[in-house]
Amino acid sequence: MGIVLEQSIKNTFTTYVGFVIGGINVLFLFTNFVNDDYFGLIQYIFSTAAIMMPLMAFGVHNTIIKFYSSFKTRQLQNSFLTLMLILPLCIAIPVGFLGYLSFESISFWLTQENSIIQDYIWLIFLSAILFAYFEVFYAWSKVQMHSVFGNFMKEIFHRISTTILLFCLYLEFINVNQLIYNLVGVYALRMVIMALYAFSLKVPILRFNRIANIRDILKYSALIIIAGSVANIILEIDKFMIGHYIQIENVAYYAVAIYIASVIGVPARAMHQITSPITAKLLNDNDKGELKILYQKSSLSLFIISGLIFLLIVLNISELYHLIPEKFREGMIVVFLIGIAKLSDNLLGNNNAILFNSDYYRMVLLLGFGLVVLTIALNIVFIPKYGVVGAAYATFIAVMIYNIAKILFVNFLFKIIPFTSNTLKALVLIVVCFVIFYYWNFTFNPVVNIVLKSILVTSFYVFIAHYLRLSEDISILIKKILKR
Repeated sequence: MGIVLEQSIKNTFTTYVGFVIGGINVLFLFTNFVNDDYFGLIQYIFSTAAIMMPLMAFGVHNTIIKFYSSFKTRQLQNSFLTLMLILPLCIAIPVGFLGYLSFESISFWLTQENSIIQDYIWLIFLSAILFAYFEVFYAWSKVQMHSVFGNFMKEIFHRISTTILLFCLYLEFINVNQLIYNLVGVYALRMVIMALYAFSLKVPILRFNRIANIRDILKYSALIIIAGSVANIILEIDKFMIGHYIQIENVAYYAVAIYIASVIGVPARAMHQITSPITAKLLNDNDKGELKILYQKSSLSLFIISGLIFLLIVLNISELYHLIPEKFREGMIVVFLIGIAKLSDNLLGNNNAILFNSDYYRMVLLLGFGLVVLTIALNIVFIPKYGVVGAAYATFIAVMIYNIAKILFVNFLFKIIPFTSNTLKALVLIVVCFVIFYYWNFTFNPVVNIVLKSILVTSFYVFIAHYLRLSEDISILIKKILKR
């Protein structure tokens, strides 16, 4: 776990810095500088692009991680990486051509409820391509065991740029239309920088030699399109469907709540950057003993860390919502529901990496497809009745069913589970902290209240976790921090 913990810590720190910047953008700058309709429109554009991204990438960002370590010579690696660069274009070009021919029909369908979308539809397609190639170049660097810079570009770069653009809007250097186009430009620049970094780690040498297992590679890429991006699709498809069924400003209200809850998922995102290639290597080497150790350690560490984050959010959520406009406060129940769903994601450890990089990835496709269908069906029922809260109910139910299915599936195939006796202890600790501190409120300024309660909760939680030695890796980390 040495390299895993080291890069995971760096990635977690980078991701949280990005989330703090993003939180300032979403909670304070967008809500005060941008009209609700345009805030919702911006969320709609990039959420829809994120849904399209796996198709535009043709699953290549997952394929690189699964197969790269199986090629043992430079010539084969170069041929494989050449194929990975070309494959997304084989999808993006035909899809773009079909979109051009069907633009009027697509435009009519997307703008039935919100006509404001019409002038920006083509930006959705362009953004999806930029997202796709960024992920391809990021995967290129991850298989070289360098994930930190890519994580910086993914989590911080575009958020700092967004902050600058929002202040430019506030100072009237640009208008809201220019803001939208400049945001797309930021994602284009991010992709170029990521490409240059990836190529600095391994210079692309274009080779078109025949690859022996090319059928397996293409089959995996095609099947992993949905399965490899289910978690991302689920949260983004809610915003798309809210914009389709009800007024687009509700996308803004939902986006704020989702952003707050998404902070709980940061440790899993950070650790996944490095555990994914390591898990692929363990599977390629058929090292089931080390795979079990990694599975259980990653699950426990993530559950303990995300448990604290979950508590800090739900115990302070009322005070936090006092800091933003009142019209956003309906999202508190959304934060709680999505927060539990995100906590369950962390509990799975590197479960996704095991499934996506094993020979049983086809089953993951079925599970992922079933989840998407279930989420869409639940959204169709719940959003018209309950609005943004209905979208949260739909996501919560679908994600919990999906996560239970993945745990059972890995146990059936590999005879391993992510839980240990310390997992139960960590769960009890989370529940006890929630019961003790939920009604413990201060009567000062909301910011002061959040700081004071966070210090109390964190001190109590960390002390008990360290005293019970719930995780050896976390205890070592705490000792290092105390020594410094």
